[in-house]
Amino acid sequence: MFIVILDFSTAAADRPAALAQLDGEREQVRAMPGNVAFRVYADREDENRVGVIHEWDDEESFVGYQQSDSFARSGEVLRPMMIGAPVSRRFHAELRETLA
Repeated sequence: MFIVILDFSTAAADRPAALAQLDGEREQVRAMPGNVAFRVYADREDENRVGVIHEWDDEESFVGYQQSDSFARSGEVLRPMMIGAPVSRRFHAELRETLA
């Protein structure tokens, strides 16, 4: 499994638009081959922060996402809103179990 945690900041006034952009792409990203999860968060402690957690079957699936129209659209909308550089942490992980 390949997990990506993305964090970035916008002006507080821009955060709703940033969240809306990501929410608007959610279904398309979720339908991509290899996507397990795409979760968007508004930081509860900082009104400027946005977080995204991606889960993919493998790194190649994530690379496919990075080459997608969805990724390009979000970049065009989000990058001008960002205050500072985004931070993307990427992990190879092994799922041990899923409990319900």
